Amino acid sequence: MSDSNKKTAATLDTLTHQQATLDLSIALIERPSVTPDDIGCQDILSERLQQVGFDCEFMTFGDRDKTGEHAEVKNLWARRGTTNPVICFAGHTDVVPTGDEKNWTFPPFNPTIHDGYLWGRGAADMKTGIAAFTVATERFVANHPEHNGSIAFLITSDEEGPSINGTVKVIEALEARQEKITYCLVGEPSSTDTLGDIIKNGRRGSLGAVLTVTGKQGHVAYPHLACNPIHAAMQALAELTAATWDNGNDYFPATSLQISNINSGTGATNVIPETLELVFNFRFSTETTEDELKAKTHAIFDKHFKDSKANYAIDWKLSGQPFLTPEGKLVSACQQAIKAVTGTDTTLSTSGGTSDGRFIAPTGAQVVELGVRNATIHQVDEKIELDDLGRLAQIYEGILESLLLD
Repeated sequence: MSDSNKKTAATLDTLTHQQATLDLSIALIERPSVTPDDIGCQDILSERLQQVGFDCEFMTFGDRDKTGEHAEVKNLWARRGTTNPVICFAGHTDVVPTGDEKNWTFPPFNPTIHDGYLWGRGAADMKTGIAAFTVATERFVANHPEHNGSIAFLITSDEEGPSINGTVKVIEALEARQEKITYCLVGEPSSTDTLGDIIKNGRRGSLGAVLTVTGKQGHVAYPHLACNPIHAAMQALAELTAATWDNGNDYFPATSLQISNINSGTGATNVIPETLELVFNFRFSTETTEDELKAKTHAIFDKHFKDSKANYAIDWKLSGQPFLTPEGKLVSACQQAIKAVTGTDTTLSTSGGTSDGRFIAPTGAQVVELGVRNATIHQVDEKIELDDLGRLAQIYEGILESLLLD
């Protein structure tokens, strides 16, 4: 085949991927699946995956009559094949709230094609990624029905919320029956400027804390009869925010601490409050541990509260440990597929927030995040370039070929 014919064939293939991915993306975005509600998205996926030989299992956790952390969450575990390696596409059908829909150019759950983009809530985060997973898998299976290993889908509707009854519970169930994932590709929007320019091969850990300082309420004119918790905490907080926790390493930036909320006071200007509540968070590298961060924090507060009339308590919550997938078979497959489709030499990164990859990596799986551009995620007028839909599906198909064909 001549170079010209090859180019024409590649263009037609991209357009085929693009239309199929666009159609499924629209079907998913139309459903207002705000956390933790799936609104039938996983049913759409299950029906399509069963048609290409997947065994589909819905795993539901939580209480149907509760909200928040106890809400019922629907999850889909689908698998084609019974042997290793197992390459798993992981993602979420839930989306964040839209805010005032009057601020949107187009209704957020009325997917709209305009100016070269697909607009709608979930267009970037991450219903187009799920659609591209599905189209890539359908085409791969059609071309290679006797492929090696297994392909799996782990889809939750609890990624944007408390993440308690979603991926973490599915992984616990899989571990209990000794069902292991070898390679996991999370379809979060990882790209920055162009499709595939960044892939996440790790994430920092996240350790949250709620500090409560308790003093004694009183009149501001008689401070000797009270104990101001705000004053009591100041020196400790100054040392806490100035501390160096580690210097990072070749893969991770230095651990950072940020205070996100401070609340105190009665609303009156002449009352010393009894309590101060403060929320802070560590994003930490592999150079330190959860226990080390806690110990150093408590040492700072113990020192400053040793002779204080106030006392403190800290409620800790670990959202995820740091993880890293070093360069190897999965990373190489992603790099090669991206290069083949886009011509881009991708960059590895561990920056950004957390993802459900934090629940999968501790099982021993290699985990990488690769998806569309993240420029408009969680924003009003969320949108994604139409041209990227077909190319992303092609990238995913290329990764399957690298990992599951001899």
